[in-house]
Amino acid sequence: MSQPADTELIERARHAQQRSYAPYSQFRVGAALLLSDGRILEGCNFENASYGLAICAERNAVGGALAGGEAHDVGEAGFSIAAVAVVGKQGEPCFPCGACRQVLREFGCERVILEDGDTTRTYDFNTEILPHSFGPEAL
Repeated sequence: MSQPADTELIERARHAQQRSYAPYSQFRVGAALLLSDGRILEGCNFENASYGLAICAERNAVGGALAGGEAHDVGEAGFSIAAVAVVGKQGEPCFPCGACRQVLREFGCERVILEDGDTTRTYDFNTEILPHSFGPEAL
């Protein structure tokens, strides 16, 4: 099975971003998860008047995969993430926050894809995004 191009994942994240609910910050974020089995799932951020209850696009996509039954028996955790593309402001890198990094780590994320000007940049999750992370094997 051929993997989608990083640009396709960025486009899917842009599509998800259009569904964002960000009336307070106006900072709309979209994410596209590439699962290890080749499926692509989308998520967007949504805010709440109680700011601490906002949910990021990346965690929304993971939660949707679990709740929607999309995450079926692929690995011990239920599924694994080959890559995640995240978009915020057009052309500016939008790195996952600390909470999202930990959730992505839980499901074996391998790469993070971001916009950088007119191009995309790919980061290795374990060495560049969350090195020396805490995971299930530490329990």
